[in-house]
Amino acid sequence: MKCLRYCLLAGLSMGLLACTPVQTTRPGAVGVSRTQYMLVSEQEAEQASAQLYLQIKRQAQAKGQLNQDAALLQRVRAITNRLIPQTAYFRADATNWKWEVNVQKSDEVNAWCMPGGKIMVYTGLIDKLRLTDDELAAVLGHEISHALREHSREKMSRAYAQNIGVSVLSAATGLGRAGADLMNTAANVAIQLPNSREDEQEADYIGLELAARAGYDPRAALTLWDKMAALGNKGTVEFLSTHPSDARRRQGIQARLPSVIPLYEAARAAEKNKHD
Repeated sequence: MKCLRYCLLAGLSMGLLACTPVQTTRPGAVGVSRTQYMLVSEQEAEQASAQLYLQIKRQAQAKGQLNQDAALLQRVRAITNRLIPQTAYFRADATNWKWEVNVQKSDEVNAWCMPGGKIMVYTGLIDKLRLTDDELAAVLGHEISHALREHSREKMSRAYAQNIGVSVLSAATGLGRAGADLMNTAANVAIQLPNSREDEQEADYIGLELAARAGYDPRAALTLWDKMAALGNKGTVEFLSTHPSDARRRQGIQARLPSVIPLYEAARAAEKNKHD
């Protein structure tokens, strides 16, 4: 309801911004269902994110950090390519996004997926945690789920609403550079600000189902967060600044495993039949 309050505040102050209630995804087997309220359109969120993503790629390339390990890049893309078709169980349009997957050489333990399927994985995530394919699928499924649920668009909407005044007026009416600057700022905020506990739970649960349907063991989400917590105790996990880990998170994942294990077993059986 926090975003709705921002929408009401902006709407009352400006009389211009339309706050739209949306259902971004179907519930799936894990039953994620929450009405979301948006000030920023899906197209605006994707355009701003694509620009930011291009900027990040160019900076990484200029430093010689982009896609330096061909084998690792192939591994990350192979896992992602198995996850992407499963997004259709939550929203039909997602398989048609202009997906892009890149790997940046960095000690940072992090990964993210922007609106529209723009993914970046940092080598520190895989190297420091020594991730198995199942655990990497848990990370990627989680990040893809944030994009499916349009959590960044929600955060952009909140940032947008909080900047009430000339900048918001300009952006809302499409007037000049101020509007573009505000949207770019909102996109940066959406990436940098931590997700809410509710957002994290939704991404956890949908990510479990994506991984299971793709034939990756969803139980790996538990070992993943155990590894995160162990490394986080040393204060070296950037991922935990935006994806906090706690006992309740683990309990929530554990409680939803019974609903996705059959999907995993079915996917594995189907894969086995292909090779028999």
